[in-house]
Amino acid sequence: MDIKQTIKRQSLADIETTAQRVSAMMGGIRSAMLSPTDRKQAPIVTTNELADLCGIDKRRINYRLTRGDLPPGTVRSNRREWTMEEALPWIRTFRADSMRPPGAAAITITVANFKGGVAKTVTAVTLAQGLARKGLRTAVVDLDPQGSATTLFGVLPDTEVDVEHTAMPLFAGEQPDLDYAFRPTYWPNIDLVCAAPLLFGAEFALPARQSRDPGFEFWRVLDRGLDNAREKYDVIVIDTPPSLSYVTINALLAADGLIVPLPPSAIDFASSAQFWELFSDLTNQLLRNRGQDKSFEFIDVLLSRVESSDTASTVVRQWILEAYGEKVLPIEIPKTSATSTAGAEFGTVYDLARGSINSKTFDRARDAYDRMCELVEQQVQAVWALQLNEMGA
Repeated sequence: MDIKQTIKRQSLADIETTAQRVSAMMGGIRSAMLSPTDRKQAPIVTTNELADLCGIDKRRINYRLTRGDLPPGTVRSNRREWTMEEALPWIRTFRADSMRPPGAAAITITVANFKGGVAKTVTAVTLAQGLARKGLRTAVVDLDPQGSATTLFGVLPDTEVDVEHTAMPLFAGEQPDLDYAFRPTYWPNIDLVCAAPLLFGAEFALPARQSRDPGFEFWRVLDRGLDNAREKYDVIVIDTPPSLSYVTINALLAADGLIVPLPPSAIDFASSAQFWELFSDLTNQLLRNRGQDKSFEFIDVLLSRVESSDTASTVVRQWILEAYGEKVLPIEIPKTSATSTAGAEFGTVYDLARGSINSKTFDRARDAYDRMCELVEQQVQAVWALQLNEMGA
């Protein structure tokens, strides 16, 4: 076939029609697969899973049930199970020493990479869920106008997110902080600030405010806007656009810790070099040239989307280890059918029920994310201890 004979010129009206058709199709998919937030449910917790989350032997669960001071769950088919909301009092009771100590503030973690396709959003949402499963009060701030994190929480950015659900009023100077935007999710220990395409407006609002007021520090808007939230939550996870933007700059400079997902491919490694170079130039221009500084309590490079059968990745993995040294977390997130299945259902591996896929594949994916969350939690606890030490507590 001669491709010249197949060309069909597309007008702006054609593009609008396509947008409407895709939006309607997405609505249909949502109705079939993605229940609204108030109907979507966090996974059920079995006795074995509850014991693991509490860090105790299963027999202690059975003994504690006799005291009647914690939610008993529900017995179905001779198996006791708990909703996530019922499980949280157990987790917080047995992990009391791991909770945020009085006087310490929330730790803000920004997940960033200027390149798409590195599992940035999946990392952010899975991290939030994993920390929430450990009993930590968690907030997710979605700053990507595509709203992928928002979608994973069961909210459609195009049709169910209004401007007051996003960070846009904060960036526009209409709100002094971000308190107005946090909303509960189907996960009982996670609140969400949504994102939608309207958030692209921040890329105009922030420089406009800067031009009107030369003393305005556009890069500190989000940091200051989270001050109250740092008292309410234990951890705040920020998902960013896959680009260097005014919003991304705010997310980076609001963070106590950074996580940079990095697949072991040559292209992604080269892109990561640009990320750090641009980030360094940016901080020098905005901060150090003004006599200011910024420190991060931790910076993690996370090997993501790792394919064990890819021999080329072995070479790139060595590049990453040599370049980033101790910043590389000692865990790799594999690219498995478990993450693909979860993504097709608009969820993460923590949304998948055990038995829904091959058990070996399930365990491989879940174990990797469990370890990631464990490593991040250890750093969070270390920062809390540092905060208290600096306060003399």
